[in-house]
Amino acid sequence: MTEKEIAEIRRRFRADKSNISHVCGCFVNEKKEIISEFDQSLGMMPEDDAEAMLKILKKTLSGAPGRNLLDIEFSTQQVLESEEHKLLSELRGTQLKDNELVHRLYDKIIHTYETDGGYLILLAYDAYDVFAINADGEKDTESSKVFNYFLCSVCPARAGKATLSYYLPGKCFRTVAADTVLGAPELGFMFPAFDDRSANIYGALYYTKKLNDSHEATVDALFRSELPLPAATQKETFAQILEETAGEDCNMMLVRTVHSQICNMLEEHKAEKIEEPPVLTKEDVGEMLRYTGVPEEKVEKFAERYDEEFGKDARLNPKNIADAKTISVKTPEMTLKVSAGNGSVLQTKVIDGVKYILIRADGEVEVNGVNVHIS
Repeated sequence: MTEKEIAEIRRRFRADKSNISHVCGCFVNEKKEIISEFDQSLGMMPEDDAEAMLKILKKTLSGAPGRNLLDIEFSTQQVLESEEHKLLSELRGTQLKDNELVHRLYDKIIHTYETDGGYLILLAYDAYDVFAINADGEKDTESSKVFNYFLCSVCPARAGKATLSYYLPGKCFRTVAADTVLGAPELGFMFPAFDDRSANIYGALYYTKKLNDSHEATVDALFRSELPLPAATQKETFAQILEETAGEDCNMMLVRTVHSQICNMLEEHKAEKIEEPPVLTKEDVGEMLRYTGVPEEKVEKFAERYDEEFGKDARLNPKNIADAKTISVKTPEMTLKVSAGNGSVLQTKVIDGVKYILIRADGEVEVNGVNVHIS
């Protein structure tokens, strides 16, 4: 799904936009036991509570495609024959009203999701009247189709703290008892995917809050589908491959150039307003390495290691590889961050046998808030 398609569904999660009539779910304790279940009408909830519930569900569609939001792809065989796709389709078809099907979904999550403490599994079904967009970019007066989908959110729950509060009717302070506080979703998904403003039963959209943990066991139980490496792992793996294959050529200039080229890719992608997420291939990186003078045999070695670690001809999201805002330099004694556009101020040099990181200082220099003179 593109950012535009995700944003269109996110806008649904408002009381005046959504066709979600109720939410259902269960509370799971630290022993993986369901200790409470609920099926609550949004219409019967106070307006503020309903808005808060929709806001939590909406967070399952937050973050960046390719980082927090990952496309799940089902094979034709899965769609026709698999147990996992059949369950998702039946949950959608019954609008989450079949208790046996709902419990089968609960079981898949409970048996594979690992966390400290209790959590809630929230489910919501929505029917979206998708209005056609005419040549002028405006909505037609009547919807052309209905997109039926459901959303699943897994939210940690923690005990709240007792709080001193002013009790207005009694004109006094009193302690409000602690209660369970619902946190933002750790993971979740939407089925089916919303591609080209239509339902795509060959896809789903998966959400993970942590860039270093995609909860692979839960993904496998729900979809029997492999995800790309977590975003944080992609960055670490890419850096390791670059360091190993470039060897002595892995210097400040090389790393700065690769970072700069990736940032340029992101800027061009944004400027051209391309809806599909940006991609980075081993061929792209190969050209960057050649540009800095890395020998061809090392470029080929990089391509081999790339295929080994990421999969043959894998396409990465460049946002997972390079921070478009900063360049970070670390030594055992310090961490230095420079805005990405000013990477050229950094140099390395050996003076009298000692290695130095040099930073060009053209303007004012402050140390602990004090302007210092460099003579």
